[in-house]
Parts: sequence; structure tokens; C-alpha cells
Amino acid sequence: MHRLQLVDLRRGLVSAAAIVLAIGPVLSSCSKPTEQNTPQTNASGQAATGQAPAEPTAPASDQSTQNAKALLKAMSDYLASQKNISLSYDSVFEVVTDQKQKLQVATSGTVDLSRPDKLRTTRKSGFSDTETVFDGKTLSIYGKGKNAYVQAEVPGTVDNLIDQLRDKFHRQLPGADLLGSNVYEALMTDVTDVKDLGSGVIDGKECDHLAFRAKDTDWQIWIAQGAAPYPCRYVITSKTVDQAPEFSMTIRDWKAGGGAGDFSFKPPAGATKLDAKDLETLKETSDLPENYRIGAAE
Repeated sequence: MHRLQLVDLRRGLVSAAAIVLAIGPVLSSCSKPTEQNTPQTNASGQAATGQAPAEPTAPASDQSTQNAKALLKAMSDYLASQKNISLSYDSVFEVVTDQKQKLQVATSGTVDLSRPDKLRTTRKSGFSDTETVFDGKTLSIYGKGKNAYVQAEVPGTVDNLIDQLRDKFHRQLPGADLLGSNVYEALMTDVTDVKDLGSGVIDGKECDHLAFRAKDTDWQIWIAQGAAPYPCRYVITSKTVDQAPEFSMTIRDWKAGGGAGDFSFKPPAGATKLDAKDLETLKETSDLPENYRIGAAE
């Protein structure tokens, strides 16, 4: 049987998932990996490679921590102060087969947000082309491939929408970790170590590079320097899954301010309306193509 284990990359957050899986027959066999394929680890749980793990050179610990927290808080405050935000993104999340092969699922899309209660997102990949629209009362999820959509009443804010999508509909918004009203509080949950790693360049923009550790994940963020400290890149690494799969999101075409967009949903001609309970039948809205089989967790 082909199996995979679905794992949330950050407890309580919904931007991505890391997956351990056995893929359909075209991509993987059903044989189970043997014990000798498992890397040997030392007492600290690190792979025994014969070399000490590399540690980035960073400022003094206390100052590095303070700097990183201050930069993350400034980003959070900036995002919360922007009523209207639009962006494009490229994201990749990794899956690991039962043969310990890492594969990547790549998607691109857009996000338009008008606080506190309006949102439109798109996501396109080799197996999906979807649009999610929220007007403060009604959630609409449209699959262009099958020209079908579902609608549900979800009154409230975008924060509530993020929770409802995760808990009730088992779906995720792209970059949900970065769309809430208090990004700092959400991201800092369970964080045990914080580092300011200096600067890096993403898509030609100089950014502050920060690294954080929590119980189950490590994550990094690159924040644009200057008067508009928006997130340029976000990477989450799962520490509880073999091979440490990652989710990454790179943000392009950042715009803040300006007027609000159109957040009404108009079904295209001939589109079929499905009941909300039938969302699972709209398979192109899921995170994986159909030949990635979900089974019992090991």
C-alpha cells in the first residue's frame, strides 16, 4: 500500500505542510526502507557525519536575539497597519517518499487582502488552478479545471477565516502565517531560540535575515529593509519528519496602500455549484496531485 503522513509544519499555523509519503506506482514502489537506510545519529539527535555541524557566525547571543525580535515585531506592526495589501508568490513544499527521496510541489499565485474582512487568493500549479474569495460573509472556493465551486457562510474577519479554513474545511490560505492581525504573536508561539543572521538579498531587495527554532520546526524569514519591512521569503523546516522537509514562500510584486480591490465572486458561465460538504470532491483545491496517495501514518 502507498502511504504518507501529513504533518503540520507549525503548530496552530496553516501556511504549509510537510509530508512523508509513498507516491503512486508511477513515482515509487511499495517496498519499505530497511533499517540500514536510516542515518546514524549521535546523542544530540544529529546525523553522525564525522564533522561538526556548521554554525553561522552571529552577533553576541543576547544582542542577536533582541535585534531579531525587534525586526520581526516591526514587520508585524507594519503588516497590521496596512489596510490593503497585494502580492504575488512562488511557493514550494517538499514531500519525502518511503524510499527517502525528496520531491518538491511548486505553486504560484496572488493574494489581495483588505483588512479586516476581505480576501482574494489564487493558486496555480501543474495540477490545480483555483481561486478563493471572501467578502466578509461568504467564502467561495472555485476550481477552474472542473468549472465548479463551493460556497459557505463564514462571517467575521480574515483571522476567523484562516481558522475556519483549517479546522472546518481542511484547506489553507497561501502565506496564512503572514496574513493575520498579529503576525508576531502567531510566529513566536513556542519559539525557543532566535538569531539575527545579518542581511541577504531576495529578488534584488536587501533584507534582514532572521532564524528561529521551536520544538517541532525551524523557520527563517527575510524582511525587506527600509520603510516598508514586508516579508520577502519565508522558510519552514520540519524537525520531526525524516529528511527534514521544508516549505518555502518567496513574495514578489509587493504593494501596500491604495484602494481596495473587488472581493465579489461571480461564477463563470456554466459553473457547477457544489455543497460545502462536497469540497473534497473538488480535488484540485487540495495541496497534492491525485497520484500522491495518503494512507496510514507510520
